[in-house]
Amino acid sequence: MHLTGNITSDRPLLVLAVAEEAQYLDTTLPVLLTGMGKVNAATALAAALAGGPLPSEVVNLGTAGALRPGWHGTHLVGTVVQHDLDSDTLRTLTGETYGAPLTTADPDGPVLATGDSFIADEADRLRLAEHASLVDMEGYALAAAAHRAGVPIRIVKHVSDDADESAARTWRETVGECARALADWAAHHIPAYA
Repeated sequence: MHLTGNITSDRPLLVLAVAEEAQYLDTTLPVLLTGMGKVNAATALAAALAGGPLPSEVVNLGTAGALRPGWHGTHLVGTVVQHDLDSDTLRTLTGETYGAPLTTADPDGPVLATGDSFIADEADRLRLAEHASLVDMEGYALAAAAHRAGVPIRIVKHVSDDADESAARTWRETVGECARALADWAAHHIPAYA
């Protein structure tokens, strides 16, 4: 976890997984780098939100794999789900629902599936594509932490790869381009962006 700047109630908090995704941000807004994965994302954001004033909103900027053909560009996520939590079995065992889908700022936006696996397998991609258009490793955890703290969240993902066998190589090759696109999105969609 690495927080740059101070969180204040009149400004958003920008949240990204790694420095490679944040490399072109030019802002005086606070930026939180969480590290990759759901546990790192949830604990870093929860700690940042517990440490003082709450931001006006959380804006998660990051990369995502495309689960369906033809998906590219930058997307404002509508719903986020966990793809690696067996909610049905847990509900059968306990009668409680764990990991229900969460709606973010744009309910008409695409569905993002979050899990701790880097999806780079055709079978996994096809299975996830039945319920989502994009896949990442932090979005659900960040939405859960923000919702629990009562802070609005926008999740913005730029497609870095096709979530197939070439995904790891493609992510490394495109992360700079993705970072530029995310910085451009922030400059045009966050009023407090400087």
